[in-house]
Amino acid sequence: MTLKETIAAMLAEVQAFQAENTDQLEAFRIKYLSKKGLIPGLFAEFKHVLPEERKAMGVLLNELKDKAQERLDAFRELNTTDETSTQRLDLSLPSGEAGGARHPISLVRNQINGIFKRLGFIISEGPEIEDDFHNFTALNFPEEHPARDMQDTFFLHKNPDVALRTHTSSVQVRVMEAGKLPIRIIAPGRVFRNEAISARAHCIFHQVEGLYIDKDVSFADLKQTLYYFAQELFGPETKIRFRPSYFPFTETSAEMDVSCNICGGKGCNICKYSGWVEILGCGMVDPNVLEACNIDSNMYTGFAFGMGIERITMMKYQINDLRLFFENDIRFLKQFESAI
Repeated sequence: MTLKETIAAMLAEVQAFQAENTDQLEAFRIKYLSKKGLIPGLFAEFKHVLPEERKAMGVLLNELKDKAQERLDAFRELNTTDETSTQRLDLSLPSGEAGGARHPISLVRNQINGIFKRLGFIISEGPEIEDDFHNFTALNFPEEHPARDMQDTFFLHKNPDVALRTHTSSVQVRVMEAGKLPIRIIAPGRVFRNEAISARAHCIFHQVEGLYIDKDVSFADLKQTLYYFAQELFGPETKIRFRPSYFPFTETSAEMDVSCNICGGKGCNICKYSGWVEILGCGMVDPNVLEACNIDSNMYTGFAFGMGIERITMMKYQINDLRLFFENDIRFLKQFESAI
């Protein structure tokens, strides 16, 4: 059989080839296209072809090689598509990609915001970098107050007049300065204090502070507002109590405890076996604060309160390490997918 006849016969075999699996496809490649395959063998015989026939014979050999490669590529693509289709229809695989989840701090913040919005409070926001007046002076902090020290506050560029806000009370000052009375706002946001990071403390945390100013506002209004809030957030069986305290910007001042929702008030390690957990500070707005913001303290009164969202979140979800909120550990965050 001449070389031309051999090429023609081999071309017919290549065009008739069918592959049912990857093993047959690999056998075809080895037989025809590998270094020791039939087609490279024909190219080795090409040197014996007469000079006047080489051009025509070269065209036939190249056509045979191209057809074999096309056949191989076609079955490879078909095999890949079949495998992909099979994987898509595999009912044992997870159904789609996993969805995201809100951060637990965001979940609790949204719950708190929603409760106070139902009471007619609106949400106000302010800058995280504050001056001394809005962060301290207008809130009745005396010059010698320890909160003004470097040990408690992050001052910027060693400037004692500019700092990262230590509470969202600065937002309340800005709202009072605007002079649009009555005022009924909550101010959620991130705050900063120069504290050592541990399981119970962090230099960054979140607060929600509230302010209500109008004529004839009393401490009874404060108590009823916070009583409604506690029962909405922790459940209708929740009890509250107020203990006398001191804050520069309120007078009278109190700290509010709620009955432990973990043990039902019987005592556990969460409530330190007291049956109560402190969640916020509150009180009547000091007249000095009203006057600093150009509000007539003889005509208007008001109450204010503030709470740490991390503390409430730890209590609500029984989390015992504050640092978990800031580490972005996917194993921790995935636990809150169903809480959205």
